[in-house]
Amino acid sequence: MQLGQITPTKAAATHVARNVNPAEKAAIVVQFLMSEGANLQLDALPENLQAELTHQIGSLRRIDRTTLVEVIEEFVHELEQTGLTFPAGVAGALNALDGKISASAAAHIRKRSGVRASGDPWLKLKELEPEKLLTLIEEESIEVAAVLLSKIDVKKAARMLGKMPGERARRITYAVSLTNSVTPDAVDRIGRALIAQVEDEPIRAFESQPVDGIGAILNSSRSVTRDDMLIGLDEEDQEFATEVRKAIFTFKHIVERVDARDVSSVLKSVDNDTLVTALASATHELTRPSADFILANISGRMADQLREAIEERGTVGEEDGEIAMAEVVAGVRDLAQSGEILLLESVEAYAV
Repeated sequence: MQLGQITPTKAAATHVARNVNPAEKAAIVVQFLMSEGANLQLDALPENLQAELTHQIGSLRRIDRTTLVEVIEEFVHELEQTGLTFPAGVAGALNALDGKISASAAAHIRKRSGVRASGDPWLKLKELEPEKLLTLIEEESIEVAAVLLSKIDVKKAARMLGKMPGERARRITYAVSLTNSVTPDAVDRIGRALIAQVEDEPIRAFESQPVDGIGAILNSSRSVTRDDMLIGLDEEDQEFATEVRKAIFTFKHIVERVDARDVSSVLKSVDNDTLVTALASATHELTRPSADFILANISGRMADQLREAIEERGTVGEEDGEIAMAEVVAGVRDLAQSGEILLLESVEAYAV
């Protein structure tokens, strides 16, 4: 008898698709897509859904081909029938509209809906200025402050420590050495608690503080105008005037607030003609030290070239000199704001 003549005694059993619930279907689709090399952004899902999906994938073990085909066909059909999708809930809508609506509108919606900002809170905390971070941790424990300092930029952390009372700074510094034992969940909770304080603050019409705003204006003003304004502020509010003086940074402050190692970076931020004009005009007893400081902290060859150019430039008019010095100062401040250099702190309020 030939093999081809053999016929089965019973009909082959027909496979019936397994009955699976929606959560299991989601796990099947995800596992299938990953097995095909798809790069799924599962971390964008809420954590409870990530946990449920992981549980389902771990419990399914094995799915027959009939069930797989049926689930995938249903998934494809659903995709084909979908015309447009919207983000889930107010939080999802705010994330989708991030950058498209105003910060004040977003804050109002979050507060009214009780929705907190999603994502990694530490990314937002790292963007805050040291002064703002100091305010956040003033009433926090040493341990919380240590976690914060461990998560932010080293230069920013050093600047914050320099502004703290000595005893608290020392205790926080020691606590930083113990942060290895803090769990990721605890770090996340601390970050969310701190960023919640930031979100609860009312939206301000002006980003900068009044002191900083006036300081920036006076930095760009002529010395006569600046002196006149400060005299007026002294008469109106001496304490406020003192704070404004601290915020002022002019050419004469370069010698005391710019690190000698950063002088070469400062020189690159202004054109040579402006620099020569500024140095040539710095003949007053208040500005000369900064000019000498600049020349003393560059290469001897460059310093000699600048001295020759200064001599050739001759006498500089008062207005031209102030404009040039203001441009040098603007270059310094731009470098400081971008984080390329770090301005040193002055012990006393500046006498302007």
